[in-house]
Parts: sequence; C-alpha cells; structure tokens
Amino acid sequence: MGLFKKKLKQEHKVMLQHDRAAGALLPEYHRATPECPQPERWSMIDSMTAEVEVLEFLATLVTTIKPELVVETGSFLGVSTEWIARGLARNGFGRVISCEYDHVVYERAKARFEASELRPWMELRNESSLEMKVDGTIDLLFSDSDTPIREAEVRRFLPQMKPTGIILMHDASSHLKVVRDAALKLEAEGLISVVLLPTPRGLVIAQPRANRV
Repeated sequence: MGLFKKKLKQEHKVMLQHDRAAGALLPEYHRATPECPQPERWSMIDSMTAEVEVLEFLATLVTTIKPELVVETGSFLGVSTEWIARGLARNGFGRVISCEYDHVVYERAKARFEASELRPWMELRNESSLEMKVDGTIDLLFSDSDTPIREAEVRRFLPQMKPTGIILMHDASSHLKVVRDAALKLEAEGLISVVLLPTPRGLVIAQPRANRV
C-alpha cells in the first residue's frame, strides 16, 4: 500500500512540521552562504515561515513607515501576516491583504485568522497573487509566494506602489538564486533600487525608482 500512497506537497509537509514544533523555536537550518555564514544564529518556526528575526523586522517596519495598505503574497499559515497585523494594530490604522493559493493551507490559515485578536487588521484570500486584484495604493509589498513568480508579482503590483513604498522579497540568498536574480534584474531595468539583507534565506528590501520623492 505504501507504494501507492499519495506524495505530500512540500507545503503540506512543512505544515505537519509546524504542528509538531507546536510553537517552539528551532535554530535556522538553511545552508550557510558567503553573506550569512552562521545561519544557526537565527531562529525559525518552520522551514517555510520567514525567520523569526525577519518576522520581528516586518512588525517594526510597519510601525516605522505607518502603511495604510500592505499586500502579502504567500500567506502559508498566516504567521507573517499576524506579525504585520501586530504593527498595524500598534499604529491604530491600516490593513494587510494576504493571499494563499493552496486551498488546504488556506483553510488552516483562515482558521488561525478567525481565532486571532488581530483579525480586524487582516484579510485573507484563496487566489493566485498574479490574479488578485487590490484597490488602492500599496505602501508595503511582501513577496513571499512561490519563488518562480516573485518577479512577476513585483511587476504586477509595481504600478500601484506608492513612490515612497517598500518592497520586500523573501528567499533572496545567494543560494536561493531565483529571487535574488529577479530583484537584480528589476534593478538593472531601472524599476527598483535594491538592498540585499544578509539573513539566512535572504531578504530584498527595495523601493520603486519611478516618481521618487
């Protein structure tokens, strides 16, 4: 029977890993890179949710730039969405719209959101980031979905970005080259200005170049 057992999707495997951890923090175990030679100094909840320090950075960034509209792609289990919402709640205004394409994962995230005291600040959608329609001007974009479509996501939402808005792209280490190369390509085209933060999985922080204030 084992030969015919349906293979679990990676997202579903990590979801089980998340459940087993039961909220306990683990040392980050993504491989060392030239820019981040000691990843174990960082912590993680699971291998798909952003590093704990990046989650803390998200909340602090929100309280720093005071966004009215945050768009997140790739909600996974909604942990990063909640950290963004913590910042919004502290500010006393704003909202985060997050999307998750996988229906099984979406249902888990939805249950988390419905039980959260931060629910008023969060909106979760079960759809593709490349089809999701968002009204208004975006102050903060957190691109954290499937890595092959990150470039397309940024191109899609860039016209809606505030000139002083911030774009974050997760998984941009020199090992995880797809996102890093996409960010540098967008910079080479003169669309965004890029800073590469040396975290274990890598984090791009960028800003639109057009109409900069």
